[in-house]
Amino acid sequence: MIDHVAFDVADIARSRAFYAAALAPLGYRILAEERDGDASVVLFGIEEPDFVIADKDRPAQSNHIAFRAESRLQVEAFHQAALMAGGIDHGAPGLRTQYGPNYYAAFVLDPDGINVEAVCHRPA
Repeated sequence: MIDHVAFDVADIARSRAFYAAALAPLGYRILAEERDGDASVVLFGIEEPDFVIADKDRPAQSNHIAFRAESRLQVEAFHQAALMAGGIDHGAPGLRTQYGPNYYAAFVLDPDGINVEAVCHRPA
């Protein structure tokens, strides 16, 4: 199951307006807007954020997809399997409390450099 998708955009204000209007008929709304260093981040969703835009990097340079895991062991298994399959470590399994108290994730770059994540939101 996909947990969330994140894209970098060239003009955050233009993209914010576009996605707010385009996704409204689907029940999406802006759930939060944050700063990440010099970057602006806009989180969209219905109940929880599952689509994110940011102006952190060049468009398409840091495309990101996160797959939901049912356990922390699955996150760890994903990370190991991805590395064995030729992925590049982009963040070892661990808690990322800046995203939530139980946000346990691992990140790899696929062969094209796309940031692929597995995340478990359940407590240990």
